[in-house]
Amino acid sequence: MMFHQLFDDVSCTYTYLIGRRRGGEALIIDPVKERIADYLALLETYDLKLVKAVDTHLHADHVTALGALQDQTDCLTVMGAETDADLVALHVRDGDRIDVDGLSLTAMHTPGHTPDSYSFLLDDRVFTGDTLLIRGTGRTDFQGGSPAAQYHSLFDRLLRLDEATKVFPGHDYKGRQVSSIGDEKAHNPRLQVEGVGEYVELMNALGLPPPKMMDVAVPANRRLGRADDGKPAHRQ
Repeated sequence: MMFHQLFDDVSCTYTYLIGRRRGGEALIIDPVKERIADYLALLETYDLKLVKAVDTHLHADHVTALGALQDQTDCLTVMGAETDADLVALHVRDGDRIDVDGLSLTAMHTPGHTPDSYSFLLDDRVFTGDTLLIRGTGRTDFQGGSPAAQYHSLFDRLLRLDEATKVFPGHDYKGRQVSSIGDEKAHNPRLQVEGVGEYVELMNALGLPPPKMMDVAVPANRRLGRADDGKPAHRQ
């Protein structure tokens, strides 16, 4: 398997490019608009054809590259069925599979950060978006977030995966690239709670400021990163 983890140092977003072999088809998860040249260069280097571009949820901290990648590579755009993003080519539901050149990712609906949050399980690893982070969890205080829903996504879904399963998150702010389900169960401070009530209380007390990009990113991402005038949306 070909696997590349890429990092946007402005939004601290991880993007994942996955393929089975050089010269084959590829899939990308959570691409950032400003990094599209990097993705296209990597595809060219390994002679990969991008066939699917996936967002784990409607992002508030960066503008997605889904629309631009669709325009430039003719790939299918993929998001959860619960999203309110427009013109998504393929909507997935819990348990659906996304197949690319012999690889198969299983969609796991893991709401809480947003109602349309999904994680994607591929063999020995899971891409958790903003649901499960390394030593943290995604905030739940905007965009229809729900700490109770996130608790169940974490404790009833993700933390029931094999403890050796590698965790590849949508963000990290301290340079950490990968964890595991077992490590997060043992060491993630937000997971050391007695039940849903304690988790809700913890998340509701965070008092975090709004994401700097929220007013730009959310409207743009409802259009898959495209601006109202049809031109690509950019950071402000």
